[in-house]
Amino acid sequence: MYSETITKLINQFERLPGIGHKTAVRLAFFVLESPKNFSEEMANALIEAKEKIKFCSICYNITESDPCEICASNKRDDSIICVVENVKDVVAMEKTHEYKGKYHVLHGSISPMNNITAGDIKVKELLERLKDDKIKEVILATNPTVEGEATAMYISRLIKPLGITVTRIAHGIPVGGDLEYTDEITLIKALEGRRQM
Repeated sequence: MYSETITKLINQFERLPGIGHKTAVRLAFFVLESPKNFSEEMANALIEAKEKIKFCSICYNITESDPCEICASNKRDDSIICVVENVKDVVAMEKTHEYKGKYHVLHGSISPMNNITAGDIKVKELLERLKDDKIKEVILATNPTVEGEATAMYISRLIKPLGITVTRIAHGIPVGGDLEYTDEITLIKALEGRRQM
């Protein structure tokens, strides 16, 4: 139906997460109908990102400089590390403007169903960081999924013997949510995480 070149472009867009065939076709024709400089700028931005972006050698967040800005900052609290599953979680935490410690990005979670073990994520690197006497608390901010909970439990068991405080972010009912529409697991977590007023 389409020429080989257009088909190749559509196929590349389909490889992106969340992009189905119809959206890929729409994107391909958008690119074709755009001025040539748009395509060049898009291609250059992709190449530049792949060439310049790397992982921080300390926390494994993405960065253009090593160490990343957060690890290099002397305004951050070196005694607290927040452990997250992926880079997008760091962005979410930073949007709150409340957390002032440092991070450790695991790049995944333990998932026996998907053959992902602790060796496949950055657990060993986290334990290496914890040899530093400055670290007093590790906040486990993995997702409230079966995999996230399993990962948090596993890491917690490894850290507790080191004498470092291990905390878990609270889970429960979102602000503005209704109890009647909240699932049982979320309600249980909300009850477990209740605090005195």
